[in-house]
Amino acid sequence: MELKLQTGYRQILGMALPISLAIFVPQINFITNNIFLSGLGEKELAAAGITGVFYLIFAVIGNGLNNGLQALIARRAGQNLPEEIGRLFFHGVWLALFFAAAGIAITYLFAPLILTAVIHDADISSMSIDFLLKRIWGLPLLYLYVMRNALLVGTNQTRLLVWGTLAETVTNIFLDYGFIYGHFGLPRLGFNGAAYASIIAEGTGLLVIYAVIHFRGIHRAFAFSAQTAFDMKVIKLILVQSSPLILQYAISIISWEFFYVLIEHHGPEALAISNTMRNIFGLSGTFAWAFASTTNTMVSNIIGQGRQDEVLGLIRRIMGISTCFAVVISLLLNLFPEWFLSFYNQGDVFVQHALPVVRVVSVAVIMMGFSTVWLNAVTGTGNTVINLSIEFITIIVYCIYIFVVLEYLNLPITYGWASEWVYWACLFSMSFFYMKSGKWRGKKI
Repeated sequence: MELKLQTGYRQILGMALPISLAIFVPQINFITNNIFLSGLGEKELAAAGITGVFYLIFAVIGNGLNNGLQALIARRAGQNLPEEIGRLFFHGVWLALFFAAAGIAITYLFAPLILTAVIHDADISSMSIDFLLKRIWGLPLLYLYVMRNALLVGTNQTRLLVWGTLAETVTNIFLDYGFIYGHFGLPRLGFNGAAYASIIAEGTGLLVIYAVIHFRGIHRAFAFSAQTAFDMKVIKLILVQSSPLILQYAISIISWEFFYVLIEHHGPEALAISNTMRNIFGLSGTFAWAFASTTNTMVSNIIGQGRQDEVLGLIRRIMGISTCFAVVISLLLNLFPEWFLSFYNQGDVFVQHALPVVRVVSVAVIMMGFSTVWLNAVTGTGNTVINLSIEFITIIVYCIYIFVVLEYLNLPITYGWASEWVYWACLFSMSFFYMKSGKWRGKKI
């Protein structure tokens, strides 16, 4: 198994394209959820936006742990230390379970109080709370599932990601249709049916990907069976590396929840439109996040090989490819916006009101295409505290903007969605100048 990476275009695409498929499939999964729920009514689609972002707050904590662990595994891969990779993965799994338990406890203690206080519509508030108290039990499965990302991406085996995501998506689509509407002999559970479908689907994907890891002999290559004792030094290393990323992603999504709360004050239609935008934005960002993950791994790997002088050239190559994909997607959004919006079956008035927001989002897709690459390059250097600092400053600017625009000035939500331009511009500028400064050189993890 070759652990040391090269930096050419073929290696970049060979790593990024399987990751993009692994990200794309769950996005289809998520959009399918919302398409099925939109058939229940506008309030259900609006509630799906609130619950989706709330769950994302905890989901991205898993992503923060995943990205920190991924950078560590990639660094050990560059140093050609396979047994150290096994130790990191073993400890990462137990940390994931701990964070999942904490997420469940926090949701039961605080979610009903928070959502009741901030959501004006009582029906949407009640639906959202009931849904979340069921959906949150999928968190342990999700966290264990994303640990496989850290292992497979960090060791350049991204092509294996596809099996778990395909199994999860097929299961979710089947059970969504069954549980929400009562087909295939399953009980008709309505809005809450999506929660049960998602939990079972995550469990299915988890079983499949760990079966793949077992039958491919990856557990032997990295000596998983030899990892039976806790080492607090390894736990501390993972936490030091991942904690800033966890905080970074958490405050980012919390700010997005704040955005959705402000949008809800503009009425159910505004919230429903914004939920469709989140779906479109998530689907459109598939390649951007794939190239971002590739940047994290490749930067960390080549630094581990002692090839720091190649880092900036590598970043530019990845950024160029990522931006090209983003431009193509943006053009498609602008050429066929009605086609994308028609899936939600909300009528012509809904489509006409949503069109200006699609135009704004299409520009944000391009900005995300190059900004995420530079931000994840910082992650790959191991300077995750810098990631947190960049995110913190950006979020302050972002929250001030959305509050002034949506609450104080009460402008249309099109101006609110322009906050994505503000967000990505801030992230890019600070990440770019940090990497150009060279202050990341010499950082050891």
